[in-house]
Amino acid sequence: MERVEDAGVYKITEEIAIVQTLDFFTPVVDDPYIFGQIAAANSLSDVYAMGGKPLTAMNIVCFPVQTMDISVMHKILLGGIDKMREAEVVLVGGHSVDDQELKYGLSVTGRIQPHKVLRKEGSRCGNKLILTKPIGTGIINTAAKGDMASKESISRVIKSMTTLNRKASEIMLEVGVDACTDVTGFGLLGHACEMIENTLQGTIIYAEKVPLFPDTLKMADIGLIPGGLYRNRDFRKADVHISQDVNPTLADVLFDPQTSGGLLISVSAVKADRLLQKLHQAGIMEAAIIGEVTDQHPGKIEVQK
Repeated sequence: MERVEDAGVYKITEEIAIVQTLDFFTPVVDDPYIFGQIAAANSLSDVYAMGGKPLTAMNIVCFPVQTMDISVMHKILLGGIDKMREAEVVLVGGHSVDDQELKYGLSVTGRIQPHKVLRKEGSRCGNKLILTKPIGTGIINTAAKGDMASKESISRVIKSMTTLNRKASEIMLEVGVDACTDVTGFGLLGHACEMIENTLQGTIIYAEKVPLFPDTLKMADIGLIPGGLYRNRDFRKADVHISQDVNPTLADVLFDPQTSGGLLISVSAVKADRLLQKLHQAGIMEAAIIGEVTDQHPGKIEVQK
């Protein structure tokens, strides 16, 4: 690929290319089995965002052998394997190292047709932006670590983080879209910036249309904010203009780093409603149109109420 994308694509023939990615991170939940599921779903997501089908995966494990019971690793790996089975992905190996800090993830290889690769860039003026999952995982996970998050919030976030982007990817390929990325560590606005930087397009994000997990604003209001949010905001401050009538807390939430977040899809206005309807029919109920692409302020994002 000529620019930074969610995954690497290598063309083999005119009809076949492989798509490759890897990702691993430290636990975001206490339950090792659930952590394994989340890490696997997150690793697979980049292939789905490119429009590919993941085929094989290899485990990446960093484990503190001297300080943690080996049963913890077994549960993590079981969670990952179960999620791979759901995705119809074959585990073909992996590698582990003794590390003081626990980490887990996957290296994933998938298949894609070269002429159907979905890149971050490709939006056209007038396109609508659809987000397939709510945001707020960073804030709710931070609150959970301090025993401040409600059971409902934690349950909703875990369900979202363990949900594959497979169905959303299949539907967008069926309808036909212009660009896509998945929302992860750089936050919604960070990844939205990647879709338009160095292009002739700009983006408008309607803050109040962005779906949030329960209690996200409440937790952010009392200061339960991950450090990554501030880093994301500082890094993109020159690329994002926030209208004065936007709730400042909500504006901050738009920079919240996500784990195993949804797809951010750029689709023509004539297809947007059809895509949204199909997503809802498939059970992706919180998918929403959150913005649009404009020929104003190229390479920049305008956040409006």
